[in-house]
Amino acid sequence: MSLSPTQISRAALKAYADKDRPAIEALIAPNFHFTSPMDNRLSRDTYFELCWPNSETMAEVEIVHAIDDGDRAWIVYEVITTSGKRFRNAELHATRDGKLVDVEVYFGWEVPHSVPRGQHRQDGGAGHP
Repeated sequence: MSLSPTQISRAALKAYADKDRPAIEALIAPNFHFTSPMDNRLSRDTYFELCWPNSETMAEVEIVHAIDDGDRAWIVYEVITTSGKRFRNAELHATRDGKLVDVEVYFGWEVPHSVPRGQHRQDGGAGHP
């Protein structure tokens, strides 16, 4: 039985929080690419070099929303870091043959939100120029 895109995504986020590199390596395809506001289509090797070390600061991941859309999963999740900070990200995960082939990350406000309700942050904040 093959896993759905959201099942693959959940397993990848769990591996990240568990700092289980063999588990996440098994879920990421050789032709994987990673894009975020700070990264433009990083290769699998570059992703592991630059992004994987961030798993050390991740204490917990809570999935808020997960929706399959064909061979893609839309995931919204909150992270609690080892220092107790919380933040929320949204990601689009493309899968093929039971593996992640492409991840696009859209981040992320702090939880609780650092901008007062009804207000706009003038300096752009996290993820904004």
